[in-house]
Amino acid sequence: MATSVRTTAGGGPPQTQSTPHRPAPPSKRQWRSRLHRLDIKATPYAYIAPFFICFAAFGLFPLIYTGWISLHHLELGQSGTGEWRGFDNYTRLWDSDQFWNALRNTFTMGVISTVPQLLIALGLAHLLNYQLRGRTFFRVAILAPYATSIAAASLVFVQLFGYDAGFINELLGWFGIGKVDWQADKWPAQIAISTIVTWRWTGYNALIYLAAMQAVPGDLYEAAALDGASRWRQFINVTIPSIRPTILFTIVVSTIGATQLFGEPMLFGGGVGVTGGSAHQYQTLSLYMYELGWPNSQLGRAAAVAWVMLLLLLLVGAVQAVIARANRKKLGA
Repeated sequence: MATSVRTTAGGGPPQTQSTPHRPAPPSKRQWRSRLHRLDIKATPYAYIAPFFICFAAFGLFPLIYTGWISLHHLELGQSGTGEWRGFDNYTRLWDSDQFWNALRNTFTMGVISTVPQLLIALGLAHLLNYQLRGRTFFRVAILAPYATSIAAASLVFVQLFGYDAGFINELLGWFGIGKVDWQADKWPAQIAISTIVTWRWTGYNALIYLAAMQAVPGDLYEAAALDGASRWRQFINVTIPSIRPTILFTIVVSTIGATQLFGEPMLFGGGVGVTGGSAHQYQTLSLYMYELGWPNSQLGRAAAVAWVMLLLLLLVGAVQAVIARANRKKLGA
């Protein structure tokens, strides 16, 4: 605020007079207001922009490019996008017995590994939810297989399921059961590979279930106990309905993991791991895609397999959404 000094006529002390501060020009105020509004609107987008940039570069572009490659005949090491084939790669998959065999193997190994895995994880979480000595130790212990590398776990289980000196065949021999060729036969090989998957992921799912169980209000258990419900009835009538969304989530995630099963069957097969055994008895869709793309150098057909796997995962997601919607309606009713 500006001031001015004025002398009085009678020679008295000078008086100070204040002048009001001049406001900024209208154009300058409007410019500042526009910058302020732009800052409020644009700042959130600037914060999340790095994620979308990375997703577009490493997620969306490879997805679209793979779909484009699946419509061409392209070999490994060939420059450009290759020769246009349209949907010929997809029709060849439809007519391929090896593709349907890989799809069946993926489904069967997914069921064999997912169902026991989630049931065991649910039981372990229920036990760890009670007051036990050394609960922290057990929680860390069941997570140890998840932290183990696929190569190390597969190497151990290959030794366990060995034909001549494997511990599993030795154990079966104690009960009078003959030796089983766990790698050459179809169902024994799939059971062995599913055992590796179950061993690695059971503890991870158990901790997810445990976190959901600890969020269940204790009043529900107290009310059930007052009504005379045993621990088993409390588990069936209180725990399971309360963590139903979590169970559905683990089913979907485990199904997606089973669809992408790659490391365990490849390492279990050793020299014939890519082909999934001498007769493709445990070849999954991921192994079939790898065999087409790299050993056979048919990138176009491999890209078609990748898109078929994507469509299967989208179908699983759609089924999950329908079930979740029906569950919400049921709970609301």
